[in-house]
Amino acid sequence: MMGGHHAASGAAAWVAIASSGPYTLGWYPLDATGILIGGMATAGTALVCDWDHRHSTVANSLPPLSNLIAVGIENASGGHRQGTHSVLGAACFVLLAMMAGQFQLQTDWGLLSVGAGLLCMFMINIAAKALKLFPKSGFISNWIFALTMAGLVTWFAPEQWTWLPVSMLTGVVVHIVGDMITTGGVPLLWPIVIKPPKFLRKLPVLNDVWKANGAFSLPLLGRAGSRREWLVLIPVSAYAMVGMCVAAWSLAKAHFPAAMAIGKTTVSRLIGAG
Repeated sequence: MMGGHHAASGAAAWVAIASSGPYTLGWYPLDATGILIGGMATAGTALVCDWDHRHSTVANSLPPLSNLIAVGIENASGGHRQGTHSVLGAACFVLLAMMAGQFQLQTDWGLLSVGAGLLCMFMINIAAKALKLFPKSGFISNWIFALTMAGLVTWFAPEQWTWLPVSMLTGVVVHIVGDMITTGGVPLLWPIVIKPPKFLRKLPVLNDVWKANGAFSLPLLGRAGSRREWLVLIPVSAYAMVGMCVAAWSLAKAHFPAAMAIGKTTVSRLIGAG
Protein backbone atom coordinates (compact mmCIF):
# COMPACT_ATOMS: atom_id res chain seq x y z
CA MET A 1 0.00 0.00 0.00
CA MET A 2 1.18 3.52 -0.80
CA GLY A 3 2.54 5.70 1.99
CA GLY A 4 -0.17 8.36 1.84
CA HIS A 5 -2.82 5.66 1.96
CA HIS A 6 -1.20 4.12 5.04
CA ALA A 7 -1.32 7.54 6.73
CA ALA A 8 -4.97 8.12 5.80
CA SER A 9 -5.92 4.65 7.01
CA GLY A 10 -4.22 5.27 10.35
CA ALA A 11 -5.99 8.58 10.88
CA ALA A 12 -9.34 7.05 9.91
CA ALA A 13 -8.84 4.15 12.30
CA TRP A 14 -8.05 6.57 15.13
CA VAL A 15 -11.13 8.66 14.43
CA ALA A 16 -13.26 5.51 14.54
CA ILE A 17 -11.69 4.28 17.79
CA ALA A 18 -11.35 7.54 19.73
CA SER A 19 -14.57 9.29 18.72
CA SER A 20 -17.95 8.61 20.25
CA GLY A 21 -20.16 10.31 17.66
CA PRO A 22 -22.21 8.78 14.85
CA TYR A 23 -20.49 6.31 12.50
CA THR A 24 -17.68 5.60 14.97
CA LEU A 25 -16.74 2.64 17.15
CA GLY A 26 -15.95 4.55 20.35
CA TRP A 27 -13.70 1.81 21.72
CA TYR A 28 -11.27 4.28 23.30
CA PRO A 29 -13.18 7.58 23.66
CA LEU A 30 -11.14 10.76 24.05
CA ASP A 31 -11.83 14.48 23.99
CA ALA A 32 -11.36 16.60 20.88
CA THR A 33 -7.69 17.26 21.68
CA GLY A 34 -6.94 13.57 21.93
CA ILE A 35 -8.80 12.87 18.70
CA LEU A 36 -7.01 15.62 16.76
CA ILE A 37 -3.47 15.08 18.04
CA GLY A 38 -3.92 11.33 18.21
CA GLY A 39 -5.21 11.29 14.64
CA MET A 40 -2.14 13.13 13.39
CA ALA A 41 0.14 10.85 15.42
CA THR A 42 -1.60 7.69 14.22
CA ALA A 43 -1.23 8.82 10.62
CA GLY A 44 2.49 8.64 11.38
CA THR A 45 2.46 5.39 13.37
CA ALA A 46 0.72 3.82 10.37
CA LEU A 47 3.96 4.48 8.46
CA VAL A 48 6.53 3.57 11.10
CA CYS A 49 6.80 -0.04 9.88
CA ASP A 50 8.51 1.29 6.73
CA TRP A 51 11.35 2.71 8.82
CA ASP A 52 13.15 -0.50 7.86
CA HIS A 53 14.26 0.98 4.53
CA ARG A 54 17.01 3.60 4.48
CA HIS A 55 15.53 5.36 1.43
CA SER A 56 11.88 5.30 2.49
CA THR A 57 9.65 8.32 3.13
CA VAL A 58 9.99 7.69 6.86
CA ALA A 59 13.78 7.58 6.65
CA ASN A 60 13.82 10.97 4.89
CA SER A 61 11.37 12.66 7.26
CA LEU A 62 13.99 14.25 9.54
CA PRO A 63 17.39 13.82 7.90
CA PRO A 64 20.06 12.96 8.87
CA LEU A 65 18.75 11.60 12.20
CA SER A 66 15.87 9.64 10.68
CA ASN A 67 18.24 8.14 8.08
CA LEU A 68 20.59 6.86 10.77
CA ILE A 69 17.68 5.33 12.69
CA ALA A 70 16.46 3.68 9.48
CA VAL A 71 19.83 2.03 8.90
CA GLY A 72 19.77 0.62 12.44
CA ILE A 73 16.21 -0.68 12.10
CA GLU A 74 16.97 -2.14 8.66
CA ASN A 75 19.93 -4.08 10.03
CA ALA A 76 18.09 -5.26 13.14
CA SER A 77 14.91 -6.32 11.34
CA GLY A 78 16.49 -8.16 8.42
CA GLY A 79 15.61 -5.65 5.70
CA HIS A 80 12.48 -4.18 4.21
CA ARG A 81 9.14 -5.87 4.95
CA GLN A 82 10.69 -8.27 7.43
CA GLY A 83 10.77 -7.78 11.21
CA THR A 84 8.89 -4.49 11.37
CA HIS A 85 5.95 -6.08 9.52
CA SER A 86 5.49 -8.88 12.04
CA VAL A 87 3.75 -9.50 15.35
CA LEU A 88 7.10 -9.17 17.13
CA GLY A 89 7.81 -5.89 15.37
CA ALA A 90 4.41 -4.51 16.38
CA ALA A 91 5.10 -5.45 20.02
CA CYS A 92 8.47 -3.64 19.92
CA PHE A 93 6.90 -0.45 18.55
CA VAL A 94 4.19 -0.49 21.24
CA LEU A 95 6.84 -1.02 23.93
CA LEU A 96 8.71 2.00 22.57
CA ALA A 97 5.56 4.12 22.86
CA MET A 98 4.99 2.93 26.43
CA MET A 99 8.55 3.85 27.40
CA ALA A 100 8.30 7.27 25.74
CA GLY A 101 5.15 8.04 27.71
CA GLN A 102 7.06 7.53 30.96
CA PHE A 103 9.70 10.18 30.21
CA GLN A 104 8.36 13.34 31.84
CA LEU A 105 9.95 16.53 33.12
CA GLN A 106 8.79 18.70 36.02
CA THR A 107 9.13 22.40 35.20
CA ASP A 108 7.89 25.73 36.48
CA TRP A 109 5.04 25.41 33.96
CA GLY A 110 4.01 21.99 35.23
CA LEU A 111 4.71 18.40 34.26
CA LEU A 112 5.68 18.12 30.60
CA SER A 113 5.49 14.83 28.70
CA VAL A 114 8.78 15.26 26.87
CA GLY A 115 9.17 11.66 25.69
CA ALA A 116 5.66 11.46 24.30
CA GLY A 117 6.04 14.87 22.70
CA LEU A 118 9.24 13.87 20.91
CA LEU A 119 7.75 10.60 19.70
CA CYS A 120 4.66 12.43 18.47
CA MET A 121 6.98 14.90 16.75
CA PHE A 122 8.45 12.07 14.71
CA MET A 123 5.09 10.47 13.98
CA ILE A 124 3.34 13.68 12.88
CA ASN A 125 6.35 14.68 10.80
CA ILE A 126 6.39 11.27 9.10
CA ALA A 127 2.73 11.68 8.18
CA ALA A 128 3.32 15.19 6.84
CA LYS A 129 6.20 13.90 4.71
CA ALA A 130 4.11 11.04 3.32
CA LEU A 131 1.30 13.47 2.46
CA LYS A 132 3.86 15.57 0.55
CA LEU A 133 3.52 18.66 2.72
CA PHE A 134 7.27 19.29 2.46
CA PRO A 135 9.44 20.02 -0.58
CA LYS A 136 11.22 16.99 -2.07
CA SER A 137 14.66 18.47 -1.49
CA GLY A 138 16.04 20.09 1.62
CA PHE A 139 15.26 19.38 5.23
CA ILE A 140 15.14 22.73 7.06
CA SER A 141 11.36 23.01 6.69
CA ASN A 142 11.04 19.45 8.03
CA TRP A 143 12.91 20.31 11.20
CA ILE A 144 11.11 23.64 11.72
CA PHE A 145 7.77 21.85 11.46
CA ALA A 146 8.95 19.01 13.71
CA LEU A 147 10.23 21.24 16.51
CA THR A 148 7.11 23.38 16.37
CA MET A 149 4.89 20.31 16.63
CA ALA A 150 7.01 18.90 19.47
CA GLY A 151 6.47 22.07 21.48
CA LEU A 152 2.75 22.25 20.76
CA VAL A 153 2.14 18.58 21.45
CA THR A 154 4.17 18.58 24.67
CA TRP A 155 2.35 21.67 25.94
CA PHE A 156 -1.21 21.23 24.71
CA ALA A 157 -1.66 17.45 24.47
CA PRO A 158 -3.89 15.63 26.97
CA GLU A 159 -2.32 15.22 30.40
CA GLN A 160 -2.74 11.44 30.22
CA TRP A 161 -0.56 9.82 27.57
CA THR A 162 -2.04 6.35 27.96
CA TRP A 163 -3.44 6.76 24.45
CA LEU A 164 0.04 6.86 22.88
CA PRO A 165 0.64 3.06 22.94
CA VAL A 166 -2.93 2.62 21.64
CA SER A 167 -2.13 4.99 18.80
CA MET A 168 1.06 3.09 18.02
CA LEU A 169 -0.71 -0.28 18.09
CA THR A 170 -3.51 1.05 15.89
CA GLY A 171 -1.15 2.49 13.30
CA VAL A 172 1.12 -0.55 13.15
CA VAL A 173 -1.80 -2.98 12.84
CA VAL A 174 -3.35 -0.82 10.11
CA HIS A 175 -0.05 -0.79 8.23
CA ILE A 176 0.48 -4.55 8.48
CA VAL A 177 -3.09 -5.27 7.40
CA GLY A 178 -2.77 -2.77 4.56
CA ASP A 179 0.32 -4.52 3.22
CA MET A 180 -1.19 -7.94 3.80
CA ILE A 181 -4.17 -7.21 1.53
CA THR A 182 -1.83 -6.37 -1.36
CA THR A 183 0.13 -8.90 -3.39
CA GLY A 184 3.39 -8.42 -1.46
CA GLY A 185 2.22 -9.94 1.82
CA VAL A 186 3.92 -9.77 5.23
CA PRO A 187 6.02 -12.18 7.36
CA LEU A 188 3.67 -12.20 10.35
CA LEU A 189 5.65 -14.78 12.35
CA TRP A 190 9.12 -13.28 11.79
CA PRO A 191 11.83 -14.32 12.78
CA ILE A 192 10.15 -17.69 12.25
CA VAL A 193 9.78 -18.21 8.51
CA ILE A 194 7.66 -21.17 7.44
CA LYS A 195 7.76 -21.72 3.71
CA PRO A 196 5.09 -23.79 1.98
CA PRO A 197 6.02 -27.22 0.59
CA LYS A 198 6.95 -27.17 -3.09
CA PHE A 199 3.83 -29.02 -4.20
CA LEU A 200 1.60 -26.37 -2.57
CA ARG A 201 3.39 -23.50 -4.30
CA LYS A 202 1.79 -24.43 -7.61
CA LEU A 203 -1.78 -24.54 -6.34
CA PRO A 204 -3.89 -21.55 -7.47
CA VAL A 205 -5.19 -19.18 -4.78
CA LEU A 206 -3.16 -20.89 -2.06
CA ASN A 207 0.12 -19.79 -3.63
CA ASP A 208 -1.16 -16.20 -3.45
CA VAL A 209 -2.05 -16.53 0.24
CA TRP A 210 0.97 -18.50 1.47
CA LYS A 211 3.87 -17.27 -0.58
CA ALA A 212 7.06 -19.11 -1.45
CA ASN A 213 9.09 -16.81 0.82
CA GLY A 214 6.83 -17.59 3.80
CA ALA A 215 4.88 -14.33 3.72
CA PHE A 216 1.11 -14.26 4.14
CA SER A 217 -1.21 -12.31 1.86
CA LEU A 218 -4.91 -11.77 1.16
CA PRO A 219 -4.46 -9.73 -2.03
CA LEU A 220 -7.89 -8.10 -2.07
CA LEU A 221 -6.48 -4.82 -3.38
CA GLY A 222 -4.01 -6.31 -5.88
CA ARG A 223 -0.68 -4.54 -6.31
CA ALA A 224 0.21 -1.47 -4.26
CA GLY A 225 -1.23 1.67 -5.89
CA SER A 226 -3.85 -0.25 -7.86
CA ARG A 227 -7.21 1.20 -8.85
CA ARG A 228 -8.88 -0.95 -6.22
CA GLU A 229 -6.65 0.58 -3.57
CA TRP A 230 -7.56 4.09 -4.70
CA LEU A 231 -11.29 3.26 -4.75
CA VAL A 232 -11.14 2.00 -1.18
CA LEU A 233 -8.89 4.73 0.19
CA ILE A 234 -10.81 7.72 -1.21
CA PRO A 235 -13.78 7.23 1.18
CA VAL A 236 -11.40 6.20 3.98
CA SER A 237 -9.46 9.45 3.55
CA ALA A 238 -12.70 11.45 3.48
CA TYR A 239 -13.83 9.78 6.72
CA ALA A 240 -10.53 10.69 8.41
CA MET A 241 -10.70 14.28 7.18
CA VAL A 242 -14.26 14.79 8.38
CA GLY A 243 -13.46 13.33 11.80
CA MET A 244 -10.38 15.48 12.26
CA CYS A 245 -12.20 18.63 11.11
CA VAL A 246 -15.03 17.98 13.57
CA ALA A 247 -12.49 17.62 16.40
CA ALA A 248 -10.71 20.81 15.32
CA TRP A 249 -14.02 22.70 15.19
CA SER A 250 -14.90 21.52 18.71
CA LEU A 251 -11.54 22.76 19.99
CA ALA A 252 -11.98 26.10 18.26
CA LYS A 253 -15.40 26.63 19.81
CA ALA A 254 -14.07 25.69 23.25
CA HIS A 255 -10.99 27.94 23.17
CA PHE A 256 -12.07 30.84 20.97
CA PRO A 257 -13.81 32.85 23.75
CA ALA A 258 -10.75 32.56 26.01
CA ALA A 259 -8.42 33.54 23.16
CA MET A 260 -10.60 36.55 22.37
CA ALA A 261 -10.58 37.62 26.00
CA ILE A 262 -6.78 37.39 26.17
CA GLY A 263 -6.51 39.34 22.91
CA LYS A 264 -8.81 42.12 24.16
CA THR A 265 -6.90 42.38 27.42
CA THR A 266 -3.58 42.58 25.60
CA VAL A 267 -4.83 45.25 23.20
CA SER A 268 -6.31 47.29 26.07
CA ARG A 269 -3.01 47.22 27.96
CA LEU A 270 -1.07 48.26 24.88
CA ILE A 271 -3.45 51.13 24.23
CA GLY A 272 -3.33 52.15 27.87
CA ALA A 273 0.46 52.00 27.90
CA GLY A 274 0.54 54.19 24.76
